[in-house]
Amino acid sequence: MGRENHDEWRRAVRDPRVVRAMLEDYRAGLTLDRRHEEADRAAGTRITCPTLVLWSLRDDLEDLHGDPRAVWRRWADDVRGHGIDSGHHVAEQAPEALASALADFFAPESEGDAPPCPAGGSGVRG
Repeated sequence: MGRENHDEWRRAVRDPRVVRAMLEDYRAGLTLDRRHEEADRAAGTRITCPTLVLWSLRDDLEDLHGDPRAVWRRWADDVRGHGIDSGHHVAEQAPEALASALADFFAPESEGDAPPCPAGGSGVRG
């Protein structure tokens, strides 16, 4: 991650407000977010715009859950993406590969194409 990023992380985790926010994010993932996910599944909600899924190849995501694209295909109609050769912190450890994947995803396929999800549209059906 580099010294600058590690220094920033060290400063952040010494701030009780930052630590509380980090813990609240994890808590929400196990409670409120989970309830919302279950309600969306029960309602048949789907993501209808192209969905980019990127993940670290040197983390345990695939070992724990299999192909991340397969997980998202249960939710989304058009799933694209690939693993990136990095550890857990993709943005810090492989910024060029991440930026390239994002630029490719958001680039129009041909002149005059619309962006992946229509402006003003939610990209969600349900």
